[in-house]
Amino acid sequence: MKPGFVEVAAGVYVLRYPVLDVNAVLVTGDGEAMLIDTLSTAAQAAELGAAAREVTDAPWTLVNTHHHFDHCFGNAVLADPGGRGVWAHEEAAAALREGGARLRRRWYAQLAPAYPELAAGIAETPLRPPDRTVRRAATLDIGGRPVVLAHLGRGHTAGDLIVHVPDADLVVTGDLIEQGAPPSFEDSYPMEWPETLAELVRGATPSTVFVPGHGDLVNGPFVAGQHEELTSLAWLIREGHADGAPAEAVAVRSPYPPTAALPAVRRGYAELDGRAA
Repeated sequence: MKPGFVEVAAGVYVLRYPVLDVNAVLVTGDGEAMLIDTLSTAAQAAELGAAAREVTDAPWTLVNTHHHFDHCFGNAVLADPGGRGVWAHEEAAAALREGGARLRRRWYAQLAPAYPELAAGIAETPLRPPDRTVRRAATLDIGGRPVVLAHLGRGHTAGDLIVHVPDADLVVTGDLIEQGAPPSFEDSYPMEWPETLAELVRGATPSTVFVPGHGDLVNGPFVAGQHEELTSLAWLIREGHADGAPAEAVAVRSPYPPTAALPAVRRGYAELDGRAA
């Protein structure tokens, strides 16, 4: 059975794609729509587009929450020919524009042993970097409905973008929030991530719904809990760096499994040394 969109707020729909448990979000307005994140491959994007067309026949604007393959490699298939463009933070756009081929090779090598079909799809899918960029914030009118794109700071990547739908009290967070698995730290900024989440929490109401990059929808207390975990991890990294402790020794004390935390410690050490790209 192919995945479909489920309405989670008035005119806001979430499709939870089974491969990597990725969330794509559709926001509908009067005669216009916004599609947030485009999955990993051309084939997946075609499924996503067909599912979106079961909800609306309106033209859409695309938004990428960040530059990782599972959130943006479907851009070429789904970009609206009417010129509405693909939006992302300027760092995410630059990463795909200037380093897309290198990133594709990296992800292919990582995925091929466990996910050969997905890796092959990534290798064959044409890249479409975003062409509309946000530095700090932008408000788009989606058929009379204001939707805010905002960069709250570095965290999961240098170019994380949240999407706030004010009239639905809903925020799409990308992988700044992770449900069902530890956060991914491969390209992260663990020393800055806690403050980025603090900013996210400060802008929320008690009823705000958060759509993470993967997994179930979550609420404010969940986000606050992840903020506490990341804050604890950042302090452990700072202490370990000051003591000259091996990254492995810090990882085993973290709130996350050591295999998940080790990249965070290494990235955190690089940040503190001024080496984080």
